[in-house]
Amino acid sequence: MVHSPTCPHPCFLLVPASEPQFPHLQTPDAGDAVWNVRWELCTRRSSGPPAPGSGATIFALSSGQGRCGIAVIRTSGSASGHALRILTAPRDLPPARHASVRLLRDPRSGEPLDRALVLWFPGPQSFTGEDCVEFHVHGGPAVVSGVLQALGSVPGLRPAEAGEFTRRAFANGKLNLTEVEGLADLIHAETEAQRRQALRQLDGELGHLCRGWAETLTKALAHVEAYIDFGEDDNLEEGVLEQADIEVRALEVALGAHLRDARRGQRLRSGAHVVVTGPPNAGKSSLVNLLSRKPVSIVSPEPGTTRDVLETPVDLAGFPVLLSDTAGLREGVGPVEQEGVRRAQERLEQADLILAMLDASDLASPSSCNFLATVVASVGTQSPSDSSQRLLLVLNKSDLLSPEGPGPGPDLPPHLLLSCLTGEGLDGLLEALRKELAAVCGDPSTDPPLLTRARHQHHLQGCLNALGHYKQSKDLALAAEALRVARGHLTRLTGGGGTEEILDIIFRDFCVGK
Repeated sequence: MVHSPTCPHPCFLLVPASEPQFPHLQTPDAGDAVWNVRWELCTRRSSGPPAPGSGATIFALSSGQGRCGIAVIRTSGSASGHALRILTAPRDLPPARHASVRLLRDPRSGEPLDRALVLWFPGPQSFTGEDCVEFHVHGGPAVVSGVLQALGSVPGLRPAEAGEFTRRAFANGKLNLTEVEGLADLIHAETEAQRRQALRQLDGELGHLCRGWAETLTKALAHVEAYIDFGEDDNLEEGVLEQADIEVRALEVALGAHLRDARRGQRLRSGAHVVVTGPPNAGKSSLVNLLSRKPVSIVSPEPGTTRDVLETPVDLAGFPVLLSDTAGLREGVGPVEQEGVRRAQERLEQADLILAMLDASDLASPSSCNFLATVVASVGTQSPSDSSQRLLLVLNKSDLLSPEGPGPGPDLPPHLLLSCLTGEGLDGLLEALRKELAAVCGDPSTDPPLLTRARHQHHLQGCLNALGHYKQSKDLALAAEALRVARGHLTRLTGGGGTEEILDIIFRDFCVGK
């Protein structure tokens, strides 16, 4: 909150949301100056910002700052209809959920502000479950600022806080907590795979799965408590406890499978770590530049040009990736190169996927043979599973080969031929990367709902631990309590019984206006 030198009333500044995770994927702006635009909302002295959930009607620019063709301003709350009437007087409210053209006027001066498209969404059939209005105005800064100031002058309206529209939708039962997280991920999605995963979570797939598991636990708990209360009677069906045990065992298997896949969903959300490695002069920097489509690394025929780890976020075959170019693996000729090799080996241990590069015209050299025997062979001997490191062997400089292919050399594992100079073989490499990254991150098109946040993993692990206590309990009362604890974890995963601190963290991911 600031004070304008020409106005005695407090003003609110709406600033751009945080920088995206992969800044190189942004669509170029019309100019950096648009990010310096500030929307100053002069509010009346008596209308300080109420606390969230106080019943005030909120408003905000939802379409982002900067000049644009159309800007969307939205309101939510009981005074939304009143605000629409005041700005469009003497016209009445338009038909619900029908776009109508209206002349917007400043309610204080009567001055025309813009000819806009307005939509009226009476609650509960709206995004937040409250009465909502959308003003689709021309996107010039003066127009947007004028409409926001006009809304700020309407009694009962105040600027929205970050994420407050979505928080109201959650409070009114329009979204559960996993769907809220899916919406946040959809807003921040920068690759095709991230978009698909976020949309699936927003559509409620993870929430539906958790509710199904919770219903299973509710049924098992009912069976156990019925046996506690009526076990000595003859009114219960036979095998009630056995049926509860069967359901709990099946649920344990399902939870274990999802927990084993937990890292995949988190990689999909935050990005998989792909490390390019190999002997000096194999073409590692050329490949990094080719995949990132920009000159990230210096390319030189001199061995040892890259001495540090160079990292760049990229979209590879629709998956988010942190791509690392590393120093050539050899005995360092000096302390600086030795440190670079040490860092390269450290990054190799952290990699989700290794792009191992060799010079296809120099396979018989000691450096190539040593690389095959150490890095390639050691990763190849790991047991194949989604949690282990994966490796693609790439033979670069295929343009230097004869038509017969690579010359005499060591026996090679499955590999891909590539020429970073001509681009030949790049399509095949990208397809292989897509398959490997689908295994590392999960495929949102076909896989079951993924766990994309540590919070999901925490509650599923807590549920699984409680089921373990259920199996070990000799006392039926303790077994029933373990089932209640397990069910509570699933309920909290979708937002039931969540603490305010957790909700604050989740809704903080949203910008103002969403």
